[in-house]
Amino acid sequence: MMGQNILDVKAKFIRGFSDKTRLQILECIQDQEKTVSQIVDQISGNQSNISQHLACLKGCGIIVGRQEGKFIYYSLRSEQIRQLLSMMDDVFHQVEEDVAACERNEQLECCTGKAEVQTK
Repeated sequence: MMGQNILDVKAKFIRGFSDKTRLQILECIQDQEKTVSQIVDQISGNQSNISQHLACLKGCGIIVGRQEGKFIYYSLRSEQIRQLLSMMDDVFHQVEEDVAACERNEQLECCTGKAEVQTK
């Protein structure tokens, strides 16, 4: 795989799901494809910002775009992505209180990819 460690690539894929705006987009298109304008209206976002997040999701292979006339319709790449989102919701509901109470998450910046490993 062109020199990249498979775990690095997996972590990059998972980071695609780790942004609030990207999660809003994914939930917005989970059941029906939508245009950028429809997504912007539904999640009350900034079109430029949402377009950047759509490009990220598309670049990571999580979503696809279908051109129809002057519009691009975005949808989840596959049923497996839809199932993954559903499973994440199921697991989240089991651990929601623990996640909400976890302070280490922010301290380590573990979801931003900026965590540094300290060695003794």
